[in-house]
Amino acid sequence: MRLTPSRPPAGASYYLILVCATFLMASSFIAGKVLLALGVPAFLLVGARFVVAAGAAAATLYATTDGFRAALFPRRLEAVDWLTVAAIGALQTSMAMGLLFWAMETIAPPTAAILLFTNPLWVALVGHALLGERLSGLRLAGLALGIAGVALALGGSFTLSGEALKGEALGLFAGMSWAGATLLNKRARLPMETWALTTWQMGIGALALLAVAFARGERWPADFPLSGWGWFAFLAIPGSTASFGLWFLALTKGGATRSSGYLFLAPLFTVALSALMLGSHIAPAQLLGGALIGAGVFMINRIPKEG
Repeated sequence: MRLTPSRPPAGASYYLILVCATFLMASSFIAGKVLLALGVPAFLLVGARFVVAAGAAAATLYATTDGFRAALFPRRLEAVDWLTVAAIGALQTSMAMGLLFWAMETIAPPTAAILLFTNPLWVALVGHALLGERLSGLRLAGLALGIAGVALALGGSFTLSGEALKGEALGLFAGMSWAGATLLNKRARLPMETWALTTWQMGIGALALLAVAFARGERWPADFPLSGWGWFAFLAIPGSTASFGLWFLALTKGGATRSSGYLFLAPLFTVALSALMLGSHIAPAQLLGGALIGAGVFMINRIPKEG
């Protein structure tokens, strides 16, 4: 399935896909933090997560495609295309998710969320510089307003010392890695079904993450509770397979810059989920941030076409 550039979203289904994808992305921050608190090391956790997620994506492809083998190994893919698939896996699964969970060993999920979801700004700026996507003043203002809203929604929880600073730097690099995967995915326009691409990028990324975990000597906790396995199952399938698959589907319908603008919803959902599940207080500044996020998304999508 090729990514279609420079076309408007495909109606209500496009927006529903984006809302579902960003909500599931947000829920993965909560599940991930719980599992890290239970003693699962970051790279082993993310590697195991995406092994299961890749298997679930492959099962989804099998259930929704008549020619499973042909979809998973498209004949039209050349060597350079397979290298691109590997690069997407390295950027979006290995680097973005590996760095994110490493960061969450020392920073809170809301802080990690704001750093990861700075990636729409990098997508817009690099897309303008390298891919010929027009970055109008209105769209740039919308992106800036959205980032300001995210900062307010998350309470400005940044610090400038010790392990927290390290975690914040890792989170920022995670956002840049995701932006690189989004732009590469758009530019390549791979002739591959969405679930096939999801399977490959997760599987390749998982192998790299497990190699890092092995090199670091990471081990799964010996006394792991049953509730922890429930959190892990949620993280691996709805929080990974479904969210990544829906995200790639959104890219096919709306394009990189437009779709990435809606990623501002994920930190907002993270705040809401933290309040509901962890008892976090939502301050007036966070509510104002949510309003700014909505305004920023509206401004981004006032442009009818990308580029």
